Amino acid sequence: MTARAERVALITGAAGFAGRHLVAELEAETDWDIVGLSRKTARIGARARSVACDLLDRSHLDRVIGRYRPDVVFHLAAQSYVPKAFADPAATLSNNIVGQVNLFQALLKHDLRPTVVVVSSSEIYGPVEDADLPVDESAPLKPANPYAVSKAAQDLLGFQYFYSERLPVVRVRPFNHAGPGQSDRFVVSGFARQVAEAEAGKTEPGLLVGNLEAQRDFLDVRDVVRAYRLVADAGEPGEVYNIASGRPRSIASIVERLAAMATIPLEVRQDPARMRPADTPVIYGDATKLIERVGWQPVIPIEQTLADTLAYWRARV
Repeated sequence: MTARAERVALITGAAGFAGRHLVAELEAETDWDIVGLSRKTARIGARARSVACDLLDRSHLDRVIGRYRPDVVFHLAAQSYVPKAFADPAATLSNNIVGQVNLFQALLKHDLRPTVVVVSSSEIYGPVEDADLPVDESAPLKPANPYAVSKAAQDLLGFQYFYSERLPVVRVRPFNHAGPGQSDRFVVSGFARQVAEAEAGKTEPGLLVGNLEAQRDFLDVRDVVRAYRLVADAGEPGEVYNIASGRPRSIASIVERLAAMATIPLEVRQDPARMRPADTPVIYGDATKLIERVGWQPVIPIEQTLADTLAYWRARV
């Protein structure tokens, strides 16, 4: 950089699903200089700078941090696919935990104390009793899969570095989010792709589904990344905030809505391969703490999220 912007925002995992939406949010709502890290360079926005950097490569990460010296860091990078975490838990734990430690150590090495937004996950709560719903930030952590264990560790490491190193870390625990650009490995996007492929005649007119009885707190990714931006500005270091709609939706209701948007009749069929070894029946969150601190509210209805995700896949199949 030849001249330093007033504020430099660094995003890890910038080429990922939420990362790209966060870049768009920051480009639209701020004048910050945006630096996006990912394992390969990619076009991530109109003015954001894409930098190839693996967080497990400590020496390269040190050089990147020393060059850009961020004022705010959004740490999104993670292996987030639960079936992959079950298949290779060691790689998931290493990637998610060690990558974050390397990031923190690089910041400290260069004597930097930026606001760091650590993106945890509602998965860390695990199974929750009905009497404890909606779950708030005081709930015990009971991660029920290797990905959730890694996110719990990231969450706790965020607090530890705030407490012991005075790094101004703010943690967020987003609940399930969906939207255009999401991998079809995730439930909403996977269903939307199946609908688009069936409409295009590329598959049989059906939907393969897993556990339809599970209920989740679904949000639009664009609402979620707006919360990340607001937390970076006004969140209290050391604190943790749920990002949630406060209402549960069954997977069955998502399937029904997408099927109703289809241009052809679709048969719903259960696929045993889509069932998780351990699955939380019902979980939804309480975002009162976030709402009171930064004034955030989810504003995008589920119907728009589903329609936009389906449009994304229709354009690609």
